[in-house]
This record gives sequence, structure tokens and C-alpha cells, in this order.
Amino acid sequence: MPKKTPIPELKHLDHILVSEAAIKRRIASLSEEINRDYAGTHLTVIAVVNGAVVLVADLLRKLRVQVRLDCVRASSYHTGTQAAGKPVVIDSLKLDITGQHVLLVDDILDTGNTLSAVKTLLLAKQAATVKTCVLLDKKARRVVPFEAEYVGFEIPNEFVVGYGLDFNERYRNLPCIGVLKPKYYAGLL
Repeated sequence: MPKKTPIPELKHLDHILVSEAAIKRRIASLSEEINRDYAGTHLTVIAVVNGAVVLVADLLRKLRVQVRLDCVRASSYHTGTQAAGKPVVIDSLKLDITGQHVLLVDDILDTGNTLSAVKTLLLAKQAATVKTCVLLDKKARRVVPFEAEYVGFEIPNEFVVGYGLDFNERYRNLPCIGVLKPKYYAGLL
């Protein structure tokens, strides 16, 4: 078996918060919860891109219910490391979700602004139900009352990257969740 080539950007991490193995185990258990909760139904998964792409790909392969997939683009992080004001939501749904059970998937629940705005949009489109699934929940930064039904990991208030989460569109490919060393973003605060 060929030796794995290390990912150079791993050295940009101060420390690993959630390992690749822990992520795999948690996605397996989340998918079982979702399979149980939606057994016998049709499910429309809406991914908030770009951050949720990695999570959605791994999650979908473990779902055993009938699934449709669509995406929206939304962000509160316009530049830098802090959520900045009202989220920008670009409604790019191709699927009609009227009367459908929807699972909204994102990489992180932080202030709650983005997921709250997208959930409101989906309910306005007459979805039967909208539940949310996030890999990470950073409760310390919540500014609106919002909780996800399916949560991978609750994390402290640190700036994290990896497994879909980025800083200036870098680090999404890291297989783990890590805390970025301040020297890689300090000038942008």
C-alpha cells in the first residue's frame, strides 16, 4: 500500500480539535439518527455551500432513505474570521420543496444568523418540515435563538478550519477540524 503524502497545511494548525476518526464515527451515528427519524419518508437535503460540501458527501453515502439533494449559497463571513452583519442568502434551489421534509445541512452553527435566515426561506417555500444538521456547534457565539436538531460536535469559541471549513477558501480539504494558528489570519482581524 502506498504511503500517504502529508497535507502541507496541517502544519498551519495550532492543534487538532476533532480528529478524522472522530468525525467518521460521529457521521455514522448522525446518519443512523437521520435514517431512523426519516424511515419510510422522502427527504430533501439542502446543503449550504461551500462549507457543507464535505459533510454532505459523507452523510449522503450513509443515508438509507430516499434522498434528493439541492444547494443554497449563504454566508455571514464576507471576509476575515468574524461573522459580519446580516447573512447573504442566494436562493438557488432547483427543486420544488413544497410539502417536502427538508434537512438543512451546514458545516457550523455559530451566531445562528445564516441558518435562521435559510430555514426561514425554506419554510416560506412551503416545506412540510425543516430540520438542521451541523458538524459543529459553537454555542458561545450565538446571537439568535437557534438550535440544530442534529449536531456532530459542540466546540469552544476558537477559529477552526478543515473538513469543509475555510479561511479565505483554504483548508477545506483537511481531514480533521483544527484551530488555525493566529499568524495565518492575525493581519485580517
